[in-house]
Amino acid sequence: MTNLLKTTGAWPQPLLGRSAEVDPTDLDGAVKAGAFDGLKKAVGLSPAGVVGEIRDAGLRGRGGAGFPTADKWQLAASTPADRRYVVANGYGADPAVRTDVVLMERDPFALIEGLAIAAWAIGADTAIIAVRATETDAIRGLEAALAAAEEAGFVGDELLDTGRSLSIEIRPVQGAYMLGEETVLLKALEGRRGQPEQRPPHPAERGLFGRPTVVQNIQTLALAAWILREGAQAFRAIGDPAAPGTILVHVRGGGGAGVAEVPLGTPLRAIVALAGTITRSGPAPRAILVGGPSGGILPADLLDTPYSFDELRAVGAHVGSGSVVATAAEADVLDLAELLTRFCAGEACGKTIPCRIGTRRLDEIVTRINAGTPRPTDGQLLADLSADIVASGLCDHERLATLPLTSVMRYFQADLEAKLQPAQGQAAAPHELAAVADGDPAQ
Repeated sequence: MTNLLKTTGAWPQPLLGRSAEVDPTDLDGAVKAGAFDGLKKAVGLSPAGVVGEIRDAGLRGRGGAGFPTADKWQLAASTPADRRYVVANGYGADPAVRTDVVLMERDPFALIEGLAIAAWAIGADTAIIAVRATETDAIRGLEAALAAAEEAGFVGDELLDTGRSLSIEIRPVQGAYMLGEETVLLKALEGRRGQPEQRPPHPAERGLFGRPTVVQNIQTLALAAWILREGAQAFRAIGDPAAPGTILVHVRGGGGAGVAEVPLGTPLRAIVALAGTITRSGPAPRAILVGGPSGGILPADLLDTPYSFDELRAVGAHVGSGSVVATAAEADVLDLAELLTRFCAGEACGKTIPCRIGTRRLDEIVTRINAGTPRPTDGQLLADLSADIVASGLCDHERLATLPLTSVMRYFQADLEAKLQPAQGQAAAPHELAAVADGDPAQ
């Protein structure tokens, strides 16, 4: 199992708190610890009342974008349809991040309960848990937990004696990084080619098989269960007032690595310290990669930035996959940006020209700069092409694929200019290289 990093006792644990006390497949133990209390409260409310509770709590999606959960549920519930769906995205597109797997393995009942609450709120009778096919331990645990929940009547043919049913299917899926994008995941679940769709309409209006579909990260669903059990105000009291609650983060650096549950708004400095990265005697990291392969590469002087949706976007990063990586003090940030850009270009689906061609051109440009053979216009080309991709991209994958390079242009201009010098000193001026940073591809 993935290592859990020790956090301060002052930090609440709505997501992982129960897992320390209860076996993941012990329904009786989980119920004694509060499992399905939130669902019992939810079915005593109207669907609109459940959505209102989520709205009062200020819950925002933990899938990376931070979209208000209540808005998504309300849209799905109000869109006329003969059927609605809820999809839990537990695919975990970033291959180096284990946050979702940790939650599924350690408290599958929280996910099942959250799914049932979302289904009640929007009027859905079918839900799907999408899991990476190679995560066999998580799948077996979910199957055992789901069977126990169905036998106890929490879900299945009779949802807590309400007269409504809820069928939950665990669907192993396998594919590329793009499955983290909700419209791509829905196509994969339909057996179609995994490419993103133009939005609007959003999946909450027209999603799986053309019906309103709530696609939600599993942490979001588990937190919804906690909110219905403990109350909106208890959730509001945790973390960032603009984005309350906790989130799971996969931290690496300084020889340590693991998953931790932290309140949103926690400074990056406190998060990277969990992995032993920052010590009194050791050198500070050169940079912090925040958000996964399409994340922003931030300098050490931004370590006091709060880890939350809006604050990270303001500095050119994003929550993304929940990854926070502190580099070594001597790290080559442009070399790191090249590696990440190549990964994003290779994982692009190719549906649009910015995706199919633009990301690969970015990779080619930064590769020759790092190889010591830059062209005189390469600095400005990086800035211009990044801006064009952000402005014309269809989905967040291609727009965010520019972040590693634009963050280097914004914060590590000297590194880039030094590598552009072989081009006879004709590299772009500093203000030109940083111009693309005025935009925000993470929005």
